[in-house]
Amino acid sequence: MLGLKLPTDPRWVNIVEKNIEEILTDHAFCEQKATSTAISLIVSFPEYTELVQEMVALVKEEISHFKMVHDKILERGWTLGRDRKDDYVQQLVTFFPKGGSRTTQLVHRLLYAALIEARSCERFRLLSEELQDKELSEFYRKLMVSEANHYTMFLGFARQYGNRKEVDEKWQKLLDFEAEIMKDLGKKETIHG
Repeated sequence: MLGLKLPTDPRWVNIVEKNIEEILTDHAFCEQKATSTAISLIVSFPEYTELVQEMVALVKEEISHFKMVHDKILERGWTLGRDRKDDYVQQLVTFFPKGGSRTTQLVHRLLYAALIEARSCERFRLLSEELQDKELSEFYRKLMVSEANHYTMFLGFARQYGNRKEVDEKWQKLLDFEAEIMKDLGKKETIHG
């Protein structure tokens, strides 16, 4: 369903289980960044009314997810750690050239967002199936459904606002590029890395 070309090695969950505090901190900041992305799309493309409406709803949902993850951190007696760079996203956003028309820029941003959500969904599925911590396993199962909905929403908007054939070609090339990135990741207790 997600179209990812290289699945995460299930042993990644073993790395995560050794440092749950780290994955929760990273996850919290992923939710914060997803909120920021939605706000940025509103600010950058206000003339796309349907997109703006959906992004407003997404801001509310993503910030509520941030709170849910933050609450899990607090429940375990921890505090939110500092944000760290996301190697996955930093590499991913180098795929499309800078510039182009506003529509091209929008389509590229939507495709990046769709792929980040798809990878998050795949990682959440693994966590929901493999984590020994049953409370967290169930927590990630619930979040997995949201991420799948976000992925399809972003991809749908990219197809709506761009030329469908070109968008689908770009999507496949981006998936190939992402698979190459993933060959070197999956060794840290981070959502994408």
